[in-house]
Amino acid sequence: MVLLAIVLATLASGIGSVWLAALLLRVGVDGTRGRVAASHLLSLAAGALLATAFTHLLPEAFESGVEPHDLFAVFLVAVVFFFLLDKAELWHHGHEHAHAAHEHAHDHGGHDHHPAQGQGRPRGIGGWAVLTGDSLHCFGDGILIASAFVADLRLGLVAALAVLTHEIPHHIGDLLVLRQASASRRAALVKVSLAGAATAVGGLAGFFLVEGLHDWLPYFLVVASSSFAYVALADLIPQLQKRLSARETLAQVTWLFAGIVVVMLVSGLAHHHHH
Repeated sequence: MVLLAIVLATLASGIGSVWLAALLLRVGVDGTRGRVAASHLLSLAAGALLATAFTHLLPEAFESGVEPHDLFAVFLVAVVFFFLLDKAELWHHGHEHAHAAHEHAHDHGGHDHHPAQGQGRPRGIGGWAVLTGDSLHCFGDGILIASAFVADLRLGLVAALAVLTHEIPHHIGDLLVLRQASASRRAALVKVSLAGAATAVGGLAGFFLVEGLHDWLPYFLVVASSSFAYVALADLIPQLQKRLSARETLAQVTWLFAGIVVVMLVSGLAHHHHH
C-alpha cells in the first residue's frame, strides 16, 4: 500500500509538475503578464515548502525520541551541504559560461553575447546539462517523498504536494532552455518529463532504503525538511525580494500564505482519511 502510494505520488509530482509548467507556458506565463504569474508561483511554492518543513517534517522527526541536539546537528550539516552543492553547481555553470563566451568571441570576431539567465540560476548552459541536473534533483525529491510516506501517509502527501509546487517554476525555466536548444517544443516536453520520472526512481530507492534503515528515518525527515527550507529561503524567496508596489507586495504575501494554507488543508484531509 505504502509502495503504491509512493509510486503514484512521485509520478504525479515529478511528471505532473512538468506538464503543469508546460500548460502555464502555453497559456502565456512566458509573456508580458507571465512574470507576475511566475512570481505568484514562486510565492506559493515558498509557502508550501516552509509549511511542510516546519509544521510537519520536523515535528515528526522530533516525536521519534531522538536527541534534539543530534537532529539539529543533522539539520545544520544538511543546510551547509545544500549550500556547498549550490555553490559547486553555480561555479560549474559559470565555468562553462566563461568557456562558451571565449569560444563564441573567438569564432565571431570578439563579439560577446551574455548567456540567458532565469530563475536565479545561469540558464544558458545547454540542454543536456539542464537535464542532468534536473534528473538528479528529481531523484533526490523522490527519496525525500518516500521518507515522508514511510513515516506517515499524511506527511507523504504533503511532501509530494510541496515538491509539485516548487518544481513548477523550475521546470518552466528548464522547458524554456530546451526550447531554445531544440526546434521542437514536444521534444523539450518529453525530455523534461523523462527527467521528472526520475522522481519515481528515487521514490523506489528511498522506500527500500528507509525500510531497511528504519531507525534512521528521523534523520531522513530532518534532511528532507532542511532541503525544503533551503530551497524556499535561499532560492525562491530571494527572487521575490524586489521593490514592488503595495498591490504587488500584497499579492506576493497572499500567494505565500496560500501555499501554507494549501499544505495545511491537504494535511488535514489526508490525516482525516488516514484515520
